[in-house]
Amino acid sequence: MMDLYLLRYFLAVVETGSFTRAADRVFVTQPTLSAGIKKLEGQLGHTLFERSNRRVFLTDAGTRFLPRAKAILHECNMAVQSLEETGSAPVLRLGILTTLPNRAMGDMLAAFKRAEPHVTIEIMDGTEQELLNRLDDRSLDYALSIHRGQGAEVALPLYDEGYVFVLAKDHALAERARVTAADLGEEYMIVRSRCEVLSETSRYFTDQNIRPRLVYRTANDSRAISMVAAGLGGTVVPESLVDDRVTSVKLQGFDYSRKIALFRPKYQLPVGLEELGARFEKHVEVLSGAGN
Repeated sequence: MMDLYLLRYFLAVVETGSFTRAADRVFVTQPTLSAGIKKLEGQLGHTLFERSNRRVFLTDAGTRFLPRAKAILHECNMAVQSLEETGSAPVLRLGILTTLPNRAMGDMLAAFKRAEPHVTIEIMDGTEQELLNRLDDRSLDYALSIHRGQGAEVALPLYDEGYVFVLAKDHALAERARVTAADLGEEYMIVRSRCEVLSETSRYFTDQNIRPRLVYRTANDSRAISMVAAGLGGTVVPESLVDDRVTSVKLQGFDYSRKIALFRPKYQLPVGLEELGARFEKHVEVLSGAGN
């Protein structure tokens, strides 16, 4: 008999692409997770993952097993949810892209809770791919993430924003409206490891034979902004992450932008949640300005 926790380990590795990050996701040590994956592979009689240069890849067997694993966990999640909905407060499960601004997300959900105080909101942070996977296996109802042109039945577009370069307020370039790659050639760079345009940012500088010195790499955007404010270096961020501690300038020739959308459920919401879901969609649309 296969234990469900082994499927969760398996999907965590798939979603994060790393045994270390997967262990953090499911709140176990890496040796425990590795032992669990080995146990699962023993039960199935197939190797599920291959490792190469610190990256993890699905084998053919793992690829075939993935949709089945998602389906099994989905059915379990739905069974648990159906029990929770009986005589209890309604629950909305929301995924939030890790690179969305903390304060704006908090303000939006605070306003919704004031309007719907009886609703329980379960939150999960994730990358774009992690959230899409969670929507696919139906362990999320909604997700705030990047819109890639999906139709209205999949996602509700909310707003567009560009990317800027942020510096400490007392930086010599802080008064400039626009800077070039050459202007930043001697500057220190902070890398936001989960930035959606990380590869484009790297290419922007290398194409002009400019290689700023990298002094800090982090997946924590709040930490990155704090280090910029402290004068340790600069970094590229979406406009919504700029706060009053730093100064933003445009990067000449760096014209990338992102569209944020509310991704809708991949299934029919249970009876009793349909109207709540519609109100939540309207609430997010209005607060984001998309309904204006």
